[in-house]
Amino acid sequence: MTIGVSRCFVAATETEPALSFYRDLLELEVINDVANGEHRWITLAAPGQSDFSIVLSNYLADAPSDTEVLRGLLAKGALSAAHFRTDDLDGLFARLSQAGVEVLEQPTDQFWGVRDCAVRDPSGNVVRIDQA
Repeated sequence: MTIGVSRCFVAATETEPALSFYRDLLELEVINDVANGEHRWITLAAPGQSDFSIVLSNYLADAPSDTEVLRGLLAKGALSAAHFRTDDLDGLFARLSQAGVEVLEQPTDQFWGVRDCAVRDPSGNVVRIDQA
């Protein structure tokens, strides 16, 4: 038996700003965009990477009180969205900075051997990007 990771869900308080961040700034490709009433699920993947995708979703929880708790956690930056990798960390970081993305950590050589940076997406999720 084998097992692999196929997708992860990323909470998006507003889908259009989240879509602009992941599609336009990180250059992920939209694979699917499904609306169901007021809810929307947008599947994106890195170009050429068909085995893993992220799903942006504005469906946060069933109960309104739970939705408010999650919105609060997002606003505080307490939730991590995903870790990405790029072959040009400094170039991507410059593009994100110029676009006004909130920077949490500039590109840094970490003591565990990875060079990465951290930013927040429009919903408040923490996104880390590693140098490939």
